[in-house]
Amino acid sequence: KRQPRQRTQGRRRRPAAAAAAVARTTCTMALTQREEDIQAMLAAKVHIGTTNSDHQMTPYIWRRNNEGVHILNIGKTLEKIQLAARIIVTIENPADVVAVSARPYGQRAVLKFAHYTGCQPLASRFTPGTFTNQITRNYKEPRLLIVTDPRMDAQPVIEASFVNIPVIGLCNSDSPLRFVDVAIPCNNRGKHSLGLVYWMLAREILRLRGSISAVEPWNVSVDLFFHKEPEDIEKMADEKAAAAAAAA
Repeated sequence: KRQPRQRTQGRRRRPAAAAAAVARTTCTMALTQREEDIQAMLAAKVHIGTTNSDHQMTPYIWRRNNEGVHILNIGKTLEKIQLAARIIVTIENPADVVAVSARPYGQRAVLKFAHYTGCQPLASRFTPGTFTNQITRNYKEPRLLIVTDPRMDAQPVIEASFVNIPVIGLCNSDSPLRFVDVAIPCNNRGKHSLGLVYWMLAREILRLRGSISAVEPWNVSVDLFFHKEPEDIEKMADEKAAAAAAAA
């Protein structure tokens, strides 16, 4: 009598096991794009912080490696990119958003981000009084400010606090969070890291606006957001000229 009971129990378990396998497959398919983003962020070293840390950045730090470098939590980076994109999309006029980068590695990323999202870029030296002094030639009244480094872009962050402008900042492990409303934890000192974060933020904004598909990959290459040295640009131009001459 015991053997038939065991067989029936085994037969009853098969549908449950099949359902669990289907659920695992579904979860894997749903997380495919997230896994690709995480792999790209790891390759660009978005998670690499600095040896120092700010006490307000502690929730975004995963651990500290043997060399004393703080490792940032990539999962929270993705969450903050989505949150920042939702905030940016709520502003009706894209020109009311200003992206600032005093760091050279982030200037090209800011220019490309502004090109695809429609915001105003400030990819050079920030003139004091741009947000507070109406006499200045480049006076602006934005509704939202995006800074590449709250430490190097301290002047626009302080002026934004004077006129009640919310600030989204790309923050490293040692970045000060004073007057920063939304912090995106990332490596803001690497050209690949900055380019990838701005590319992912622009992609998320365009998806929320409905400009591009939320399922299909974005046809814009992330390499366009990377900083390029003048020597690299000349080398690429020479290679194109040589290829054109060989084709002719």
